Amino acid sequence: MNGFFYILKRFVPPYKKYLILNIFFNILAAFLTLFSFAVIIPILEMLFQIKEATYHYMPLGSASLKDVVFNNFYYYTQEAIQAYGPSATLALLAAVLVFMTLLKTGVTYLSSYFIIPMRSGIVRDIRNYVYDKIVTLPISFFTSERKGDVMARMSGDVAEIENSITASLDMMFKNPVMIIVCLAMMIMISWQLTLFVLVLLPIAGLVMGRVGKRLKRQSLEGQKQWGLLMSEIEETLGGLRIIKAFNAEHKIKERFHRDNHIFYRISNRIARRQSLAHPMSELLGTTAIAIVLWFGGTLILTGASSMNAASFIYYMVIFYSIINPAKDLSKAMYSIQKGLASMERVDKILNAVNPITDPVNPHEIKDLRGEIKYNDVDFSYGQNKVIDEVSLHIPAGATVALVGQSGSGKSTLADLLPRFYDVQAGSITIDGVDIRQMRVHDLRAMMGNVNQEAILFNDTFFNNITFGVKEATMDQVIAAAKIANAHDFIMATEKGYNTNIGDRGCKLSGGQRQRISIARAILKNPPVLILDEATSALDSESEQLVQEALDRLMKNRTTLVIAHRLSTIKNADLICVMHEGKIVERGTHQELLALGKYYKHLVDMQKF
Repeated sequence: MNGFFYILKRFVPPYKKYLILNIFFNILAAFLTLFSFAVIIPILEMLFQIKEATYHYMPLGSASLKDVVFNNFYYYTQEAIQAYGPSATLALLAAVLVFMTLLKTGVTYLSSYFIIPMRSGIVRDIRNYVYDKIVTLPISFFTSERKGDVMARMSGDVAEIENSITASLDMMFKNPVMIIVCLAMMIMISWQLTLFVLVLLPIAGLVMGRVGKRLKRQSLEGQKQWGLLMSEIEETLGGLRIIKAFNAEHKIKERFHRDNHIFYRISNRIARRQSLAHPMSELLGTTAIAIVLWFGGTLILTGASSMNAASFIYYMVIFYSIINPAKDLSKAMYSIQKGLASMERVDKILNAVNPITDPVNPHEIKDLRGEIKYNDVDFSYGQNKVIDEVSLHIPAGATVALVGQSGSGKSTLADLLPRFYDVQAGSITIDGVDIRQMRVHDLRAMMGNVNQEAILFNDTFFNNITFGVKEATMDQVIAAAKIANAHDFIMATEKGYNTNIGDRGCKLSGGQRQRISIARAILKNPPVLILDEATSALDSESEQLVQEALDRLMKNRTTLVIAHRLSTIKNADLICVMHEGKIVERGTHQELLALGKYYKHLVDMQKF
């Protein structure tokens, strides 16, 4: 429960007015419930001719409030009988009962009406908070998490939390009000019988609570399995081409069917236990009513209570009004147990610590030149050391290329520059300022990235090119597209720059996608550029067009290039050969060929 109290404490304050209105109407509904049922007593007494006493009007203050209210109610009823007759008075009392019930149901609706914006708002805020957290978390967090599982937490788990919040709000602000008001009236009618009820109800609640405890454990298991299914669906959609190419449909189906069947079994166990709530509460409620009927009837028959038969029936009606909120409390406990299980999974995201933080007193580089230095940098993924004491100087405006076998540390070295990861030893400086002493936003604003896989969004050409750039004009976008050799094929589409390019740019070829990502980098106009194998996945014609665009982009910028195709970087100012996390050779293309070692071996392999 602490998790839910924390969530409510954190997210309820913006909706205080809705909460106050809800509590007010809940209290009003509880009192109207009592008064509407109170009309039953004179109806029963008239039908069974129990009371034949004569009543006189009593002014307020002449006796206790309870005695004045009940006396005057009987007085007016008596006057009505004398004026209109018993039948007409009975009809009038029935009409009063209907009117009071109308007021009660109307007020109950208003209590729900005002709690809905609060409930939906809290869930909206939680979903926003989780999404914001996902966006701000470092890339390292997602290397150990399945994307599908993160999606499941955003969808299924947040939906469970929504159901639990609904139940918990009712449990805290609606049902207790009804129970307290009804219990107060029951004490006024018969304290002996109410004392017996107060002993009986907690026993029933204890039985229900013990059943609900196991539900949380099973719900947590079910949500984990749902996350696994979401991951498999996401992997299937992303790798559908490979699945079909390798005739692996049967294998992938078997895996999904197996895990889906596990989820089916877990869901059955949870649903069966949850469906036990209603029959068990019904049985316990009926048992409680039967016991109270026996005990209360015994008090009346032995003369140990001042209640008459009509008052006892009214008492039982009020007691029955408590049974339903008590049942709802038991159901709410089931929902809250499921929600707590989901909350644990969502908390893994909400409580994740982002090690990439801004310094307390950040440094700003006013006149950026773009000189970059790696000083004895170390970095590891767990126990696997990827970068080993690397030192590298990239002069302002120079182009430095990193080459080497896959897994040699090239991409990781580049990822350390925009602080996708932080160095574990040594430092990286730009114009003499340690990048950890700069705001992350300011650091990344200096840089443009073009990756091997062109990451585009399901949007228009215009919005993809202007991604991350505020208030770009169409003329600026067109100019960037022309430099990137993208303008012609964009204009050949149906709506030009307003054409949607599909999911991840699926309507475009590889070369076209890459040129759009280059246009995006050109429009940002960054002083520092990182090119991560930007042409390695292209055919020769597309590579030539993209390389021309890259040459224009790299002009007068500090550029760090990662390349497998050595022909694209032979004009670089400096080429560094990486092997097992270290720079083993550095120099120009001709100097490295003359050494006749690692670089020459790579060139010879590509020629072959």
